[in-house]
Amino acid sequence: MLNKILRVIFSVTGLIIGFFVGTSILGTDYFKSLGYFNGNLFNTVLFLIFSTLIFGFILFLLSPWINKLIMKAIDYIEKSMQKLTAMEIIFGAVGAIVALIISSLLGSFFNKIPNIIGTIIYAIVNILMAVIGADIGVKKKDEIMSLFSNLRKVGSSKEKKSKGYPKGDPKVLDTSVIIDGRIFDICQTGFVEGTLIIPTFVLEELRHIADSSDALKRNRGRRGLDILNRIQKELNIEVQIYEKDFPEIAEVDSKLLKLAQVLGGKVITNDYNLNKVAEFQGVPVLNINELANAIKPVVLPGEEMTIQVIKDGKESGQGIAYLDDGTMIVVEGGRKYIGEVIDVIVTSVLQTAAGRMIFAKQKDLFEKAN
Repeated sequence: MLNKILRVIFSVTGLIIGFFVGTSILGTDYFKSLGYFNGNLFNTVLFLIFSTLIFGFILFLLSPWINKLIMKAIDYIEKSMQKLTAMEIIFGAVGAIVALIISSLLGSFFNKIPNIIGTIIYAIVNILMAVIGADIGVKKKDEIMSLFSNLRKVGSSKEKKSKGYPKGDPKVLDTSVIIDGRIFDICQTGFVEGTLIIPTFVLEELRHIADSSDALKRNRGRRGLDILNRIQKELNIEVQIYEKDFPEIAEVDSKLLKLAQVLGGKVITNDYNLNKVAEFQGVPVLNINELANAIKPVVLPGEEMTIQVIKDGKESGQGIAYLDDGTMIVVEGGRKYIGEVIDVIVTSVLQTAAGRMIFAKQKDLFEKAN
């Protein structure tokens, strides 16, 4: 039905164009000099009918191809619009309007160009400016929103302080820290301020892990999804699902860093490699493992503690024990005490990238040696 309506419209348009073209041709000096149409109404009407029918017939024949081009353009625009969020459409429209306002300022310049050439150039410039403005509005949506958000924060900082509830920077959650689960307990303590940002590409990665054929990966993915549900339902903290993706970036870690830069926030992770890349790119990172190591109790050489030796160590005669926070204690000569609770004296403490390691000696042996 639409094709038939368009064909009729194009045919009528062709007839109208043909009439005006015929009128313009009759007004030329060349046709006037021929003398066939001067004062001869029949020849004039016949020529106008011929011109009108010719152009109408041409557009009638071309209308199927024009219809196909229009339908393809409509399908392309529709598919492109479906990929965009409502916010991106709004920003694209605003960008196009701003670009058209700017191009209208140039209209006086193009109006100085004689004949129809200036009008054509002006129309082309308007179309190009609208497309460029819409493209910039969509691509720079996050930067624009972040700019206005920062201005709003600066303008209302005094008001927030007086009310007593300052708002922190956005925190972008990494997949590894969601699966780890400790982020729930940390948020529950109230030490994390600001909005928790959960990107859709992280949710997609979690879903793939939860659907894995490997049982261990599947359990880890499902635990991560459970942690997110608990954060949303049980914690009094703002959680935002961020729908914007970065299709030009392949890796999820790189997308996280880009998102943190766009939002002016921080990445929460326990991934050592991501931490190093973020430091190199100047993106603030909150590392859960570093936090866990920082809050472990400080143990000094010479302190006494009571431990249970769990297993033997790598070196001959060594025994291994653990504190409640998971800190490993290497007991010299402790192999023979496996399964027993003994008193030890700390001899040294070693801080490694993996955490803190304590070296100790059985109390009686330590006192005899000293």
